[in-house]
Amino acid sequence: MAKEIWKPGNMLYPLPVVMISVADQQGKPNIITVAWAGTICSDPAMVSISVRPERYSHHILKETGEFVINLTTRELAYATDYCGVKSGRDVDKFKEMHLTPLPASIVKAPLIGESPMNLECRVTDVKELGSHDMFIAEVVAVHADEKYMDENHKFHLEKADPITYSHGTYYTLGENLGTFGFSVRKK
Repeated sequence: MAKEIWKPGNMLYPLPVVMISVADQQGKPNIITVAWAGTICSDPAMVSISVRPERYSHHILKETGEFVINLTTRELAYATDYCGVKSGRDVDKFKEMHLTPLPASIVKAPLIGESPMNLECRVTDVKELGSHDMFIAEVVAVHADEKYMDENHKFHLEKADPITYSHGTYYTLGENLGTFGFSVRKK
């Protein structure tokens, strides 16, 4: 099997694409789209997002130390892209994309009402890494849309049609190939 050798680069795809909502010290909200987001610890629940220092929301993240991760769906794909290419310096993204800012339970940053799941986060550390700063945060509250819950109170994100990001392109998730541990289950 022949393979080409490329220069080092971030080729870890696909990625979750999320909308990060923030609010500045005066309470003005903004949304930034981030594909560099991930889980880093389960106990305590912790995540990271990486943001370029020149992005409008970067200084808000540094000043407030709070944000909300809003999961994205096929229905939110247009707004997700828009919030990644338009700056909060120039436009009110909630208003332009007809998104609903909802109050969070702990942080001052708003939830995006149309998102199926929202994770309220408090920054615990910032790592200046080069092109991006990594904001390491503890998840302090989670909001799940009841319309994706079954009768046993299990959340079904797949019914929201989540999207991912791969090398400049948004994708929906494909078919279910199995659940964790399916390779070793007795038949």
